[in-house]
Amino acid sequence: MQRVFAEEDRHGLDEDQVMVLGELAARVRELIEAAVMTDIELDEAEAVTAEVAALTQRLRAARRAEPPVADLDGHGMVRQLASPVIGKLNPIAPPIDIEALPDGTARTSYTLSPVYEGPPGYVHGGVSAMVLDHLLGCAAMLNGTPGMTASLSLSYRRPTPHGVPLIAEAKVVRVEGRKTYVDGRILGPDGRTTVEASAMFITPQRWFSGTAGPR
Repeated sequence: MQRVFAEEDRHGLDEDQVMVLGELAARVRELIEAAVMTDIELDEAEAVTAEVAALTQRLRAARRAEPPVADLDGHGMVRQLASPVIGKLNPIAPPIDIEALPDGTARTSYTLSPVYEGPPGYVHGGVSAMVLDHLLGCAAMLNGTPGMTASLSLSYRRPTPHGVPLIAEAKVVRVEGRKTYVDGRILGPDGRTTVEASAMFITPQRWFSGTAGPR
């Protein structure tokens, strides 16, 4: 899988850069939620806006052409620093930490803030789809059959609340040639399923030509 990332014309970051820029993203993440939830006076909001604009210009002083390259962590999972789901450097990412279980299940425990609200009190359905698409893709990768999403089907069983602990999990159900089929779900704090998902991932031939076939 590493060869996929090596082909990208993007530069990597050392761990000091990841730590410092990750802290920056965390503070901006807090700023985003504060901006959504604030009830300050308008003149104070205008003053803060000017300060944020100045800080934005400072960050633009040196700009990459592309986001940092993805790489593999110590567990064979992709570390995508700029991902909108798991990206430590992306302020719009929750971010979500995914663990690999011994049976091949990709699993995460996470809490979403009101920034991700759709219906009042609940997570936007598109955000749940984004989380599951990424998680199902991780399960395919853990199986040794990574690929691009070819289809994604979701069933919304009940609303997914924000501001409370959620669990999401996914596992490969079968592999047919370059096609990998994965099922997953999101569980609410009461243990009931809120969203179910099924996806098919297709491994591009150029990724693994000349390597061992899928499991």
